[in-house]
Amino acid sequence: RELSEMETEDEQMVGQMDELKETEKRCQELLEKYDFTEWEIMEWSEQQAVFNFLYDSLTLTVAFGPPIDGDDFSEDLSRTIISLNFESFLDEEQAPPSSCLVKRLIFQFIESQGSWQEKCPTLYYLPQVLHDVSLVVNRCKTLGEEMEFLERWGGKFNLKTDIKDTEVKLLFSSSAAFAKFELTLALSASYPSAALPFSVQTHIGNIGEKEIAAVLSSIPVGHHYLRRMVTLIHQNLLQDPR
Repeated sequence: RELSEMETEDEQMVGQMDELKETEKRCQELLEKYDFTEWEIMEWSEQQAVFNFLYDSLTLTVAFGPPIDGDDFSEDLSRTIISLNFESFLDEEQAPPSSCLVKRLIFQFIESQGSWQEKCPTLYYLPQVLHDVSLVVNRCKTLGEEMEFLERWGGKFNLKTDIKDTEVKLLFSSSAAFAKFELTLALSASYPSAALPFSVQTHIGNIGEKEIAAVLSSIPVGHHYLRRMVTLIHQNLLQDPR
């Protein structure tokens, strides 16, 4: 009997270990999913640090104040920062509209923050700045990928897309539902954490603001918000009603 009890305990222990491994794997996947380290360090000298974001299309240059005695490598966290300068290297004439939208939204965030030097007066605050910018870059990059997806596969959703400044115009048309309407969404750098302001222009049929609002109110904000919006509008309003 003792032997069978030991075997049972062994089995329980193996089961618990398997559960722990599974939990560890899930935690690792979550960490990877929410890892917002979007920057790459290009230079770190006595005078400045240079960080690149977004496939080298965005650069942050951080200029250091005079070195503290013995701090030749700018490692002292009390070292002053005299300026932070963001610069875009995106060729807007050559870049796809989705990339231009991403750049505009990121700079909308950068400009909305006021003085970055006040937010980051010493090296101590630099990791937080890199995290904050990474978070916005990550969100906007995902939005750019969503727009590329909708531009490429819009036909599946009876959809044509157009980007004007920071607005996205989605033209839906369906002969099955006898409907054609344009949904305009106002995007910001806080995407996808807040519901998007929208307007609807009806061309054919009777789908308007009320019908769109009813669909959008059922969609939680979060990852792939735009794609989920398009999918649900297509499913609920553009399928053959028969």
